[in-house]
Amino acid sequence: MEKVLIFLVFLSLLSIIEGAPKDALITELPGFNGSFPSKHYSGYVTIDEKTGKNLFYYFVVSERKPSEDPVVLWLNGGPGCSSFDGFIYEHGPFNYQAAKTHGGLPQLHLNPYSWSKVSNILYLDSPSGVGMSYSDTESDYKTGDRRTAIDSHAFLLKWFELYPEFLLNPFYISGESYAGVYVPTLASEVVKGLDAGSKPVLNFKGYMVGNGVTDDAFDGNALVPFAHGMALISDNLFEAVTTACNGNYWNSTNSICSKLLEKVDQEVDGLNVYDILEPCYHSTEARANDHLRLPSSFKKLGETERPLAVRKRMFGRAWPFRAPVREGLVPTWPQILNGVGGNVPCTDDEVATSWLNNKAVKKAIHAKENLDWELCTGNIEYYHDLGSMIPYHRNLTARGYRAIIFSGDHDMCVPFTGSEAWTRSLGYKIVDEWRPWFFNDQVAGYTQGYDNNLTFLTVRGSGHTVPEYKPKEALAFFTRWLAGEKI
Repeated sequence: MEKVLIFLVFLSLLSIIEGAPKDALITELPGFNGSFPSKHYSGYVTIDEKTGKNLFYYFVVSERKPSEDPVVLWLNGGPGCSSFDGFIYEHGPFNYQAAKTHGGLPQLHLNPYSWSKVSNILYLDSPSGVGMSYSDTESDYKTGDRRTAIDSHAFLLKWFELYPEFLLNPFYISGESYAGVYVPTLASEVVKGLDAGSKPVLNFKGYMVGNGVTDDAFDGNALVPFAHGMALISDNLFEAVTTACNGNYWNSTNSICSKLLEKVDQEVDGLNVYDILEPCYHSTEARANDHLRLPSSFKKLGETERPLAVRKRMFGRAWPFRAPVREGLVPTWPQILNGVGGNVPCTDDEVATSWLNNKAVKKAIHAKENLDWELCTGNIEYYHDLGSMIPYHRNLTARGYRAIIFSGDHDMCVPFTGSEAWTRSLGYKIVDEWRPWFFNDQVAGYTQGYDNNLTFLTVRGSGHTVPEYKPKEALAFFTRWLAGEKI
């Protein structure tokens, strides 16, 4: 009798383990000739049958202990940018090497610093109209913070129904840039669902935000102190602009303040906004000859063990240049450029675009084959309609959910100065005084811990997309934080 019970339990566990939809399993990927270190799944979840609203996901099962390791949702920002940005350029299972022949596919190699080393990671293209996600109804492409959070929560409930074997795993929500809005608003929807008894019950534990949009005042006031601290503007200019603007740099009506802010903009205009240490290219000609012009010290900037070097130019922010996100319409870069022409500042997405628009790749990952993938789309009309994220962070952390707010300390797009200031503004007791944190016996950045499980952390020498610039260090703090260890 005991053997029969053990066998029945085994069959039950087996059915749970094999609960994932069979047609979502990825068996091979063009450009990759090796063996997957864990299972990969991808496909669509229909969240609105009436309008045909479908959200696309790519799920990488943990390479360590899938049944125990956390499930981590990853969201890129924009708004309008695909989470394949994180998959390809940041912490996905592969490194990508640009094809040597014209029109050839990039070559994929296993990424030793993939976040799937220690977690089950779920990449989601959201809202509909972004990346591989789509709707059959064009009006669905008019959206905003509130609708995106509601839709992403609907996706999660349906996704966990498809993958019930992961319901007991700790669940975390993570993202960067405009996902500084996506993450806390989605986390709040999840908590509201838990309070209301929504099924299935998610084992939600906390969230992560990297260089994230948070609050118009804190974000808008971050650039000037950052520029001064990084020796990008002079003491004289800093003192003058601080006096004229009275410390308020983002919505002043003072004409003297405005003129001085224009001077600040002029001083930093030639820099790469996403990493002030990286070169910034202003034309295809300059880019083609950069290896001839760059000093040797620049050739090592951002260098990692990845076959594909850190992008010299990238989408990271899709709202007006060096301005905080304000209430109302948030124009995407494609929409801005349709009006004024020119090149998108700091962009190079050739590898991702060539790979994801390949028919064989789309078939392999179960994506809609007649859909043109773009890293950041101009096809959506997006509205910032939920205001400051600070109340969301306060409510979530006060209820005991864990949160880590991390910043690449050389990002001028969403400077660490703003993130450090708003986390401090919550007024929580400091439980871990400002200190360096280490990786391989070297200072990797600085951190400060607060009551209510809130951590602020910088990554030294990193730009806007931390795992891209510093993959080893990113995996290190990610691993420690998920495990509840001291960073």
